[in-house]
Amino acid sequence: KDVHVLASGEDVNILVLDTEVYSNTGGQASKATPRGAVAKFAAKGKEKAKKDLAAIAMQYGHVYVATVAMGANDRQTIRAFIEAESYDGPSLIIAYCHCIAHGIPMERGLEQQRLAVATGHWPLLRYDPRRGEKPLQFDSKEPGIPIAEYLGREGRYTAVRNGNPEAWQQLLARAEQDVEFRLAKYRALER
Repeated sequence: KDVHVLASGEDVNILVLDTEVYSNTGGQASKATPRGAVAKFAAKGKEKAKKDLAAIAMQYGHVYVATVAMGANDRQTIRAFIEAESYDGPSLIIAYCHCIAHGIPMERGLEQQRLAVATGHWPLLRYDPRRGEKPLQFDSKEPGIPIAEYLGREGRYTAVRNGNPEAWQQLLARAEQDVEFRLAKYRALER
């Protein structure tokens, strides 16, 4: 239903706390679950890539969209909230939220958010239609750390590594491809 609200053009602000699973049902796989992550109903790792809510919303052209991760860049997060609030139209902020279902100690959540951004798993961006011809702005750098650094610290991925090393290598390759594909898609929107 959020997408219909965004399409309406109404002045609404939507915040999505993205844990990449259905957290309220005990960690079931969802459309937001990344490829390879183990979750309920995806015991061997989810087969398909994560649905890209930010790209879907940006396609409307009149929606303010931001992806944020407080642990990676708190200033960018605050800037996104200020811009979304000031935007006269629909705005969507998608916030990376670590979760117990990720299989990490919760006190390491902010560190894991930094890794998600540094590997390209979670790019930081702000799409503001008020910017005219160049509405998309990247707030994170190009990936500079191998995706294995991020995935290898979460139980939802290490279950694959520990159970099937060959599948783990395939997962790493596909995860890198997913990062490259998503960034290329965003770069096309940047023009």
